[in-house]
Amino acid sequence: MQSACRILGIDPGLRSTGFGVIEKRGSAVVYIASGCIRSESAASLPQRIETLFDGLKEVIATWQPQQAAVEIVFVNVNPQSTLLLGQARGAAISALVSARLPVAEYTALQVKQAVVGHGKAAKEQVQQMVMRLLRLPGAPSPDAADALACAIAHAHGGQGMGSLVTAGRRVKGGRLM
Repeated sequence: MQSACRILGIDPGLRSTGFGVIEKRGSAVVYIASGCIRSESAASLPQRIETLFDGLKEVIATWQPQQAAVEIVFVNVNPQSTLLLGQARGAAISALVSARLPVAEYTALQVKQAVVGHGKAAKEQVQQMVMRLLRLPGAPSPDAADALACAIAHAHGGQGMGSLVTAGRRVKGGRLM
């Protein structure tokens, strides 16, 4: 019998960070848990980052993943939003590496390609494929669905995109950073 590998997928955000936990059992992927870590919109940036960091540490302690996959965020139209999102992503990666989890990174295009079959898929298509692949009775929230999709992409070897990970190190496009 093959051993299972538990994977935590993260869709970073300052207001809402999606997380999804799956297990890879042979060639099958099995749903374990998902949800969102939300911060108060009136909270200061340091408070929001603390909420995200602490929330992810709690998720890690509860679900005991062995690997993690994080979506890479690209530049938005608003540079200020891009900077804030980058800080949320940094807090998420910090929480993961502080727990000694190997971390792989995937672009949204790579995740959509691996889960839906093409990189220009709409959020609704990602939600539907995540539901179908994990045999869920209902659609997860968009942030949780994106996090689950990231974990699924990683479980499927990232389609050769960042599938080799090393504890405490970041991997991008299959290359150690």
